[in-house]
Order: sequence, then structure tokens, then C-alpha cells
Amino acid sequence: MTIEQNKIVYDHILVRFGELSTKGKNRKDFIKKLLINVRNALRDFDALSYERTHDRMYIILNGEDHEAVAERLKKVFGISSFSFAIKVKTDMEVIQKTCLKVAQETEGSTFKVEARRSFKMFPLVSDEINRAVAGEILRNTDWKVNVKTPDLRIQIEVHEDATYIMTGKIKGNGGYPVGVGGKALVMLSGGIDSPVAAYLTMKRGVAIECIHYASPPYTSDAAQDKVLDLARAIAPYQGHIRVHIIPFTDLQLAIYKHCDESYAITLMRRMMYRIAQKVSEKQNCLAIVNGESIGQVASQTLESMQTINCVTDMPTIRPVACLDKLEIIDISKKIGTYDISIQPFEDCCTIFTPKNPVTKPTRHKAEKLESRFDFETLIDECIANMESIDVYPSAQENDSEDIF
Repeated sequence: MTIEQNKIVYDHILVRFGELSTKGKNRKDFIKKLLINVRNALRDFDALSYERTHDRMYIILNGEDHEAVAERLKKVFGISSFSFAIKVKTDMEVIQKTCLKVAQETEGSTFKVEARRSFKMFPLVSDEINRAVAGEILRNTDWKVNVKTPDLRIQIEVHEDATYIMTGKIKGNGGYPVGVGGKALVMLSGGIDSPVAAYLTMKRGVAIECIHYASPPYTSDAAQDKVLDLARAIAPYQGHIRVHIIPFTDLQLAIYKHCDESYAITLMRRMMYRIAQKVSEKQNCLAIVNGESIGQVASQTLESMQTINCVTDMPTIRPVACLDKLEIIDISKKIGTYDISIQPFEDCCTIFTPKNPVTKPTRHKAEKLESRFDFETLIDECIANMESIDVYPSAQENDSEDIF
């Protein structure tokens, strides 16, 4: 315990793993990856140090601002919850005095004590610890016990080497540590849906790279900057994101020159999937991810998805496929991408949208139209002229450990 001007200062943050506890033999690898990701997220805090046990991670603050550290931790996947903690000796008198100090410095009128004794040689069991601490507070303050809805909840974890005293639990981001599930390539447009799909993919432990299709001069530099801003907004959940910019203009113009306008979006999407597969293979990505939501636009009917998706044999993940628009918008606001997505800079799909796109395209018709021109050469040119940009969170240095 440290005291500044008679006030207790938190010296630790206790991190709980949550869903990782179900991972059996892989658990150690998951926790190791989580520690790497936590270090990356907190790399600006030079004084921090770390300890790891089989069911907890401890961040030793060493004077760093616990609130500032918490804001970064909230974005790390794989954390169920975390608490600000005071580390004291495993001694009943010290525990009682520290908990009393916490109560005296906290506003409210009711409290509850919750002890967890992992050190079984400690002379008091958990319920006896609860009673001893509550008695100390009741004798020396006006606080009352309320076990159902207390104003103050004091949590005590008793270990052999030390005891941790906490007064609250902050919800983590859940999921798995980014990187434990391999890597996928996200088709990142400038819209609302694809950044949300990227976020949900990372939550399941899958690291991402992104691919964006640009059509200069029909799309502007501002449209590309918007996509990079979206990548920057979701980068804190991973550490950094590599964005591959594909010059798509010549391929799009060839589609409009040789094919029926009603099939233009279908063929463009088929080309995008072909390019995405080639880039995925080059970058060791195991799946393609997009922001398609069933029935939202003509290219997202089941018939369209089938006709478009058949050009690739890679798994295609659609995290928002069964969400409605309002649900997707809610998530986009939560992760800070909504205001960027609604900026009025059009991407290659919106620029070239036909007046009457087909909603039930067939594979046979798409292949017949594609046979009219040499799209394979154009695809190879797109990839040869691809530009790759590493995007990092704002105000952070690009020195993170590689999670891929």
C-alpha cells in the first residue's frame, strides 16, 4: 500500500482472463499472447511492469496514472474484467486497516465485503475474513452492510505472497487475444459496415490486414484518407493495421465497356474477391472478411453472394451478415468509426453503381460476360501496383511487437 497526502493510491491493476479459462491445453499460449498485446497497448507507459499467474495478470503501476492505463486496457481483447488494486501483506490486521482506510475515503453509506482465499493455509476462511473486515468498518464508521445493492463493494483476494484489495470491477472487451486465431484480410470500404466487421473479427482472436479498392480519378484522395482514418480508429484493438490499396480503375472501366450494366456490381465484386484471394495468399491470410449484411443492397442477396463468392475457395467471414443497420451503427459508434464512415467521400462501388443492378445474378451469366475480356491480366496489374501502408493508432509510436 502507498499513501499520498493521507490517501490510498492504487499500485496494481488486476486483470482477469474470462473466456480464456475454457481453452484447456492452449491456455498458456493464449495468456502469453494476451500479455504481448497488453504490453503493446500500454507501451507508452514506461514505468509499468507485469506479473502473470495461472488465472490472473498483474500490472504494477509504479506511479503511472491508473485511469489512463485503464482506458487503453478497455480495448484489449481477451480481458474479461480488471480492477484497480492495493497490494498488502497477507496479514489479517493489515488487511483490516487497509479496507477501513478504503471505506473512510469512499462516499456512500452501505458496503459489502467479498473475500476469496486461494492461500488455504491462511488461518481464516473466506467467510471469516468477510466478518473480520466488516466488523472493523462497522466499529469505526457509520457504514452499514448491504449484501444485495451496496454503495461500496470491497473485494479481497488472499494469496500466499500478497493480498490484493479492490473496490470495483471494470468490464473488459472480452473475446480472445488478437493473433491466436491466425490472420484474415478485411475488405475495408469507406462505409459503416466493414470497420465493424473488422472489429468483430479481431474480437475472436483473428489478426487482420485490410484491402481497399480505389478508383482514381473517380474517387478522391480524401476517400482514401477516410479509409486510412478508419483503419487508424480500429488499430488500437490490434496494435497496428496494414492496409493494401488496390488501383481498381482500369478493371472497373473494362467491366463497363464489355459487360451488361446490370451485372456491373456483381462482376466488380467477383474481381475484388479474386484480388483478395491473391493478396491473402501473398500475406499468409487464412480467410477473407467483409461487411456484407444479408439483403442490405443488391450485391448482398443470397443469390448475389453465391454468384460472387464462387470465384474464391478461401473461407469468407461475414461478421455482420445477420445484424440490421441500427445494430451495426450502434457498434460503429461504440468503437469510434461512425463519424468517419459518414463523411461524404464515395468509394469505387458507390461511384459506379448501376441504375438497375441485378438482384438474382447467376454464375453462368457472370462467367459468360467475363469471357468477353482478359480480366486476369488486369487483376495481375492491380496487384503489381498495390500500395501497402502500415497504420498505427494516433499518438503512438510504431514499435509494437508483431502479433501476426
